[in-house]
Amino acid sequence: MYEMTSTYAPEEAVSHGRTQPTTSLTVALCTHNRKERLKQTLRGLAQLDHPKSPWELLIVDNASTDGTSELVAATDWHVPNMTVRIVREERLGLSNARNRAIQDATGEYIVFMDDDETPDPRWLIAYEQAILAEHPDALGGRIEVMFVDGKRPEWLQDELLGFLGRLNHGGTARRLGEPGTPIFGGNFAFRRGVFGRIGPFDTALGRKGAANIGGEDTDIYRRLIDTGCMVWWVPDAVIYHRIQATKVRRSYFLELHFRQGRTEATLRRGRDSRKPPAYLFPQLWRAIKAALSLRVAKGSHLSLRKEMNVAYFVGYILGWAFESPR
Repeated sequence: MYEMTSTYAPEEAVSHGRTQPTTSLTVALCTHNRKERLKQTLRGLAQLDHPKSPWELLIVDNASTDGTSELVAATDWHVPNMTVRIVREERLGLSNARNRAIQDATGEYIVFMDDDETPDPRWLIAYEQAILAEHPDALGGRIEVMFVDGKRPEWLQDELLGFLGRLNHGGTARRLGEPGTPIFGGNFAFRRGVFGRIGPFDTALGRKGAANIGGEDTDIYRRLIDTGCMVWWVPDAVIYHRIQATKVRRSYFLELHFRQGRTEATLRRGRDSRKPPAYLFPQLWRAIKAALSLRVAKGSHLSLRKEMNVAYFVGYILGWAFESPR
């Protein structure tokens, strides 16, 4: 593993034989083999309005092999007053990378983003203002989707945009505490000390290379709520998720739900019998009938959501029967 530090900072923040003051905010950007997408993300970060608090950008290179390491090690994308640190995490997996960020961050709060996103220029300022006003344990911001590689297909209904990362709990800042108001990993923040209370990200969940397992965001939000943490919604902390053509396919949504079902079944079964519960098969049959009925009646451009339910139950049954316990 390596760590590389490059600091473009005000005079008082530069270490000359002295200990640097601890930053208030760490922006944690975890990346794996997305060099071309990452270039645009770095350009977006260079356009940020700086908060009043000192902050750093911590890039976690998660075992990249496509030239990402050389890209982030270069300095031509840096801007004045930006402190940049780079670490490499060889254990593949987004949760492993996020846990490495928790380990290496110096800020009191860690703000996570993904490597295919562009933040609004006032993104960090909005988080800073909420932190100073409320001192929460965790925060979440609004995520909008941008179709940057082709036109949005007809079958991609509004109800499906959440599966591409879109998140909007309304325009009013407030405390979150219901299961239906999660915060997403593409735009959430944590007081660093809270992980000593709720534990790190579950490394059995989350994207691992090409395997889009997911579930880590829901898990960490549930733990926050279960332990009574204050989770604050910051509608003005906006990030734009750039959607690529590879995701704008029906197969992406079906695979996502298949994997979700398989993962949840393995967690639920534990070390119990591998024989799937009998109630799952009528549920699967009802899901199949509903999907076929809607597809025949209104066409395939409106039936995908029902087909995703079928994929989920198939994954759940197969996961129960064949996946090894964690």
